[in-house]
Formats: sequence, C-alpha cells, structure tokens
Amino acid sequence: MGIVIGVVGPHDLVDDVAATCEEQPGVTTTRLDYDHESQAPAIVEAHASSVEGWLFTGVVPYMLARAADALSRPAAFVDYSGATLLSALVRLQHEGHDITGLSIDTISPADVTATFHEAGLPTERLRTLGYRPETTSKKVVAFHRRGPAHPVITCLSSVHEALRDELHVLRLAPSVHSVRVALRQLLLTAEGQAQEDAQIALGLLEVDGEEGLLREAGALGGTLAAFGGGTHLLVTTRGPLHDATGGFTRLPMLSRLAAHGGVARVGFGLGRSAAEAESLARRALSRARRIGSVAAVLSLRADTDIVLESVADEPPGEHNLPVLARRVGLSVPTLEKLLEARDAAKGAALTTREIADRLAVQQRTARRMLHRLELAGLAERTGNLTSGSSGRPLTLYRLTL
Repeated sequence: MGIVIGVVGPHDLVDDVAATCEEQPGVTTTRLDYDHESQAPAIVEAHASSVEGWLFTGVVPYMLARAADALSRPAAFVDYSGATLLSALVRLQHEGHDITGLSIDTISPADVTATFHEAGLPTERLRTLGYRPETTSKKVVAFHRRGPAHPVITCLSSVHEALRDELHVLRLAPSVHSVRVALRQLLLTAEGQAQEDAQIALGLLEVDGEEGLLREAGALGGTLAAFGGGTHLLVTTRGPLHDATGGFTRLPMLSRLAAHGGVARVGFGLGRSAAEAESLARRALSRARRIGSVAAVLSLRADTDIVLESVADEPPGEHNLPVLARRVGLSVPTLEKLLEARDAAKGAALTTREIADRLAVQQRTARRMLHRLELAGLAERTGNLTSGSSGRPLTLYRLTL
C-alpha cells in the first residue's frame, strides 16, 4: 500500500527532496513550493486533503505550520545539523574561508557546537542563532549583519536572497542522508496514524426525510443503511470523519440536513470494534436528543463526549479573502487582482500569459498560482492555446473563485 507525501519548501529544494523520497518503494510525492517560508501554513491548509503526510525541507516551515495548527497529518522535517552542516564547512574551507569565524542561523547552538567538536574545530569565534517561534527572516538578517564581515551559513532562502550581495552566504541544502532519515521517521509516524484512522466510526442519524442522506454519507466515505425506528446507520472510519469535522470540531452536514426538515440529530461512536462503536454511537445519539432537535455528538472511549458545532455553508461567491488567501498560499492583493481578471474576462478562459501580465509576474509564477487555485477548486483548466512560437503552449484557465 502506497503513501502520498506533500513535500513543502522553496522552489530549488522541493524537487531534490521529493526525488529522494520517491526512491522509497510505495512513496509518491506532491511537490508544493513557496516564495517565502511564511506561506507554508497556507499551503498545508490548502492541500491537507490530498496527502497522507508532510515532509518539510527544513525546520522553519515545519514550525510555522505547526504554530498555525495546520498539521492534520503526520509531519517531519529535514534536519540540517550533522552531516549537512559538516559538508558546508568542508566546502567553505575548500573555497579558502576561515570556518572558525562563522555566523550560523536556525540550527541549535548545541548542534553546531557538537559538529565543530567532532571535527576538531574551535567554537570561540562562532556566532549562532537557533530557531525560536518568534524568529523572523528580518531578525535573522539583522543578526548576520551585526559585527565584522564574516561568512554566513543560513537555512533560509529569504535570508540568502537578502544578504548575498553584502556577505559571503552559503545556504544549506539537505543531504540525501538527512532526507532519508526524515522520511523514515515520517513513514513510521504515518503508519501509526493509518492504524488509528482505520478505527471504525458508526453514526446514528435521526432526520425528517431522507433527502441528501446518501450524498452526505458519500462525502464521509461511508455507507448508509436503515437501522430501525426511523434511524439510519452510517458506517465509515476515523480518518474521513476527522477530516469532514475539521478535527472533530464541527459538522457542516448538520445544517444541510436540518434544512430539509425540523430534526437533524447525529450520534457518532468511535471504537476499536463494530460493537464498541455502535454502543458509543447510541450514547452519542442519546445525548444529542437531550441537546435539541438539531445536534451532533461524538462519543469516544473513556466516557468522552464531544459536541460538534453546527455551521452553515458559506454562500456561493461570498469568499472571505483573508481566509481564502491562507487556503491557497497567496496574498489578498493578488487574489483581488485575480478577481478583477475574472470579472474582466466575463466568464471566458484566460491564458497563463494573460494572468502573468495582469499580475505583473513571470509566467512560471502565474502557473504556480493557477495550479494552487486549481487544487483548491478555484480554477479549472479548459485546454491549451498554441502561442505561435516554439515555446510551450499556453494553458487556458477559467477562474471560479
């Protein structure tokens, strides 16, 4: 059985890391690159449903995604200490630089010191700035600029871009060995998560009428059957239920079912066997009845009950741009320009060149943006248009955001 891993990082690292991952039998990757590490949480949120695990090309995008509570799948990051750092030191020394007086960011000072000691190098003249949650690329740039001129080792592409015309900057790239170590860790974590996601989830539903029930069951990856007494049984597993409820917090289908009648009560039970899940579902439905005519409850083992919030669907065409920006990893001004392009086209498809011209960006950047929108269901590819030159055909997109 295979696993799909989302590889997140800057443009020039994602392909190499993904290629190393795909050497492992059964592993396929989705390459998700960014222009700045601050975009990592939005990328993760936008593509969480299409992957089974996350591998970040460094600790910073991983920590940003974790701090934003965007990691609903197992995740790991490639560590740059040890062999990766040592390789950088050898390269700098070969180029004639004094490697005893460096400025190094992101890697913990303890790991830097350990690597230098293993190599028999002094550490008195080193300047180190380990990563912390409050660290920003601007602070890292300011750290490197302080003091006399010195070679810089950075883990951040944004820092490399800011300093490369001022100082000698070497940006760390993950070694193949480090990628394989991180991948092994991720696969072990994902295997445990897969076993947990396979837990049986049973739902008992009381509704006025059956309209929409089959569609809702399909959205949960489950099957529907009559249970007796006007109650319906929904059979699924923990994974799809977790995703559909936003991590066991809300149940959008509740408001849709209630719209067809006055009653919509749902009780979910999550257990290690069908019998246990059914018992818990009965308990959950009983509590939902006590709450009111529209209610949903999830019952877990150890006498834990979670009331799932009923949320209304977002009206079509009334997107909240800041929320949408986080979903697709683009800025609000960029989305506003895309909306202007959509309105100006009056429903017609646009080429990647036309989008690039409207946004004043390169075509490859426009292609990345449109790909993100397509994966999020906000753009659809309608064909290709020959450009009339020897270059690649121009892809046509219809913007649906």
